[in-house]
Amino acid sequence: MKRRTGLIAFVVFPILAIAVSAFSADSKLAQPRKAETKTLCAADERVIFSCVLRQPAKIVSMCASKDLTNEKGYLQYRFGMPEKIELEFPQDRTNTQQQFEYSHYFRAHVDMTEINFTVNGVSYSVFDDYNGEEKPEVSEQGVSINWPGTNKKEVRY
Repeated sequence: MKRRTGLIAFVVFPILAIAVSAFSADSKLAQPRKAETKTLCAADERVIFSCVLRQPAKIVSMCASKDLTNEKGYLQYRFGMPEKIELEFPQDRTNTQQQFEYSHYFRAHVDMTEINFTVNGVSYSVFDDYNGEEKPEVSEQGVSINWPGTNKKEVRY
């Protein structure tokens, strides 16, 4: 989290329904789906996050059951294409809330949100970042992947 420095610290929580609501409530990506919106979420799921990556040409989605709370429902990360999901985490839809961490950093003109998790020692961070202090302003969404303890560099899609 080297890029999160400054006078105001960011907050990291185990994923809670309130965190999911905060991630999706203001995000343009969480609005009701239009026909052209690409997502790996089913029609009966909430789209918490979804974006189409440039390279590789894939889709990253965070999908939740409609009844997601602290105690019930599920949250899942999906990567791939609608006809071929390459990674779905977690596979088991029970107690998924404990397998994710949510972080949110904001101040005037800056808003950075992440959902983090680890699969087989590989760290993933789904992000939705806005920096209005940059000229021109910067808005980025995607996923970063990090292989801790190896020589592989972090990859950001």
